[in-house]
Amino acid sequence: MRGTRYTAEFKAEAVKQITERGHGVVEVSKRLGISDKSLYSWLKQSQQSDQPNSKDLAALKQELQRMKAELKRTTEERDILKKAAAYFAKLSD
Repeated sequence: MRGTRYTAEFKAEAVKQITERGHGVVEVSKRLGISDKSLYSWLKQSQQSDQPNSKDLAALKQELQRMKAELKRTTEERDILKKAAAYFAKLSD
């Protein structure tokens, strides 16, 4: 005996009723006519797919490091320009 197949949209909407609207798993499963075991499984799959994998995390860390270095360089350039502007303002007076 084989169970009913549900579309990805149906599963996503059922999970959304739990995560975003705050309904209980048992309540949603009864209302939709599905087993609560299936709904728990879909919920777990949804939570696992939301978490970044190690490759994504490494890429994000690398990008953060690059941006911090760029920010530091830009801040130093800004400070130099501020000092230069103050110096030349004194000279023109």
